[in-house]
Amino acid sequence: MTGIAGELAHEQAVVDTMYVRLDTLRGTTANRLRNVRLEGASGTHQNRSERDAFATMYEDRAAQLDAVEDRLVFGRLDLSDGATRYVGRIGLTDAEHRSMLTDWRAPAAEAFYRATALHPGDVRRRRHLVTKGRAVTGLEDEVLDLDAEIDADALSGEGALLAAMAQGRTGRMTDIVATIQAEQDRIIRSDLTGALVVQGGPGTGKTAVALHRAAYLLYAHRRLLERSGVLVVGPSSAFLRYIDQVLPSLGETGVVSTTIGSLLPGVRATGVDEGQVARLKGLLLWRKVIRRAVRARERVPRHPVEVRVEGHDFVIHPRDVADAIARARRTHKPHNLARASFVRDMLGRLADQYRDFDGAPLSAEDRASVVEDLRSDRDVRVALNIAWLPITPERLVSDLYAKPHRLAEAAPELSERERRLLARDPGAPWTESDVPILDEAYELLGEDDSLARAEAQLREAERAQELEYARNVLSATGAGGGLVDAETLASRFAATGPSLTTAERAAADRSWTYGHVVVDEAQELSPMAWRALVRRVPTRSMTIVGDVAQTSSAAGARSWDRMLTPLLRDGWRLAELTVSYRTPATVADTAQRVARAAWLPVSDLRAARDVEGSLDAVRTAPGPEAVPDDAVVTAAVGLVKEFVGPDAGRVAVVAPPAHVARLADAVAGALADAVGAEEAGRLAAQRPEDAQVTVLSPRETKGLEFDAVVLVEPAAIAEGAGGTSDLYVAMTRPTQRLVVLHARDLPEGF
Repeated sequence: MTGIAGELAHEQAVVDTMYVRLDTLRGTTANRLRNVRLEGASGTHQNRSERDAFATMYEDRAAQLDAVEDRLVFGRLDLSDGATRYVGRIGLTDAEHRSMLTDWRAPAAEAFYRATALHPGDVRRRRHLVTKGRAVTGLEDEVLDLDAEIDADALSGEGALLAAMAQGRTGRMTDIVATIQAEQDRIIRSDLTGALVVQGGPGTGKTAVALHRAAYLLYAHRRLLERSGVLVVGPSSAFLRYIDQVLPSLGETGVVSTTIGSLLPGVRATGVDEGQVARLKGLLLWRKVIRRAVRARERVPRHPVEVRVEGHDFVIHPRDVADAIARARRTHKPHNLARASFVRDMLGRLADQYRDFDGAPLSAEDRASVVEDLRSDRDVRVALNIAWLPITPERLVSDLYAKPHRLAEAAPELSERERRLLARDPGAPWTESDVPILDEAYELLGEDDSLARAEAQLREAERAQELEYARNVLSATGAGGGLVDAETLASRFAATGPSLTTAERAAADRSWTYGHVVVDEAQELSPMAWRALVRRVPTRSMTIVGDVAQTSSAAGARSWDRMLTPLLRDGWRLAELTVSYRTPATVADTAQRVARAAWLPVSDLRAARDVEGSLDAVRTAPGPEAVPDDAVVTAAVGLVKEFVGPDAGRVAVVAPPAHVARLADAVAGALADAVGAEEAGRLAAQRPEDAQVTVLSPRETKGLEFDAVVLVEPAAIAEGAGGTSDLYVAMTRPTQRLVVLHARDLPEGF
């Protein structure tokens, strides 16, 4: 075979060889994992630790090998020295350790993303392999060295990037590893140190760049980051489900993904704050508020307090309490942990009073007995608790909201009206805005470790009992013949499970510090949310992606400089993405005009492509009447028939929040009539990131993309809580078509 058919057959043979090697590695890894597990929970503690470490390593390797099944090989470089280099999701070597496939993150793969006709380096031709499953279905060729002798009949393709964008959307984000562009690649491979802010308009690939950067950093700085982990923070759980397969498909599985609302283990933020309340809770003022609230739980009594213990009278003097509080504070421990120092100091001062009754000094044994009597006395405990109250972060913050005098005492900077806005009943659900405030409280209060210490002591006692039992068994039976000692036998009595991965340990530990943090839709975060994140990455190594023109939160950023400089000082740098790959040019240009007319700080944006008929604005009724539901239904069903297939294609109706529920019912009913109830149910899955047809508010579309969007009454959206930022977001979700339905006049810029 010659020409394109021959090239396809050749590449298929290469890809088949790669998959054979992948299957061999999977089998080898599975066998090693099985053998490690068969060893069981035996041997010394060191042996068990080594076994668990190997099990974890093989489990991670197996997950990595399974995750790269789809599009294992996607690129080829023909070099000027005649060599050929294939690029894929992971690196592969043959049995003799010769390179077969270059990991996309390796320095040797940079040319695949950065070489151009103007600066080809040593690349003659770049080829993209289009695959479905394990079959090569197409080739996309770019000749970079125009003087090279290349068979023109063997060239194929219209451009891998544009072909990828023309494909129907699915309910999950896919990686862009085969189509990374030069400006994206420079950001992905940027240095680990400091905070990198990636500003980019809609459709520029900010999220994809951030995730690919996380995968690259884990590859390039494995030793550092595999111990500390990488944290990915997204705007919603729906968004995290939308992106959840990207990193595994790139060969990385050890990443913690969360939202700000889920940042604290054991705290569920299910409530929602209105705009002004969210803005107030996002202020850095809460650093002072929480500190004052904690100090208010360390109080000196106004008058001496008399207590009687075991027939003796003691006096808790205010000056002694003040001195003990001052000494405890000088330990610089959190409130709940410093309390132990305060109590110990006060009990010692009270014990000194006992000595003074008869003037004779107490022996160490007698003094310890007196201290224990004092510690056990209820009246003493009550008096010391009043002076230094142990309290949970949840109780501290809840009291601020529920008790006006507490908030007035801790936050005199807030007006009475602002404090009323913050008021709520005890037990009300936590909101996302509460979580950074709770995190601040955790930091200043600390966690009472008495339970953990008690459990550790219990485990130590149980271990001692196991050892004693093992010694008795060996002594009584003569078992072991000198080959098995008591430690080994005790270890076999107490089987242990595999150790947790870095990601699992990090997700369960509020105080965990990460090696790198990735923040998506970062413009929505409040100053307090940033404070909570910076606390988790002491090195300030961060990838921050967002667009200040899309900020809809009242507490969010309108300027990166004003938001980040107070926290990071000069430890951040800015990179911009300037090309929109998702949004058709006609739609992107219109959205930018609307945003600029409302004075939003939009970045200059160039669309990589245009689609004929991509924007259609329809006035549905004259005057101020509302857009009728049947107009929305007709437009939505028409787009479903045009863009939605069995496996791909997504259509969204984006409407003002007050109309979403009603329109969702109307669209569902019309779909059932048009395609049948069963098919309509399949298309409109429960989760927005899974549904091929969905009705959403503008804010719910953040980070998502659709083939076609029906936008209902733009003027009403622009007047909502998120303003024109929400409208800008909604307008830039489609990859193919935007249909605008309006009864009112369109906002300026259309």
